[in-house]
Amino acid sequence: MRGGDVRTEGLFSYVSCEARVPLTHPLRPIRAICDEALEVLSHEFEGLYAKVGRPSVPPEKLLRALLLQ
Repeated sequence: MRGGDVRTEGLFSYVSCEARVPLTHPLRPIRAICDEALEVLSHEFEGLYAKVGRPSVPPEKLLRALLLQ
């Protein structure tokens, strides 16, 4: 079962990452491009996962992590 791509910023801190990262940071446009590409692929990911079972780590999160390594 495919897990949801939910961001839990408020879980550990009262200040969001968006507030901490400057608007001119070079990773901001890269993240926007990555989010657009992953949204297009969302339907493809849905077909690769079973409808029942334990939710997995969302493939979007895994691909974002690989991109930043």
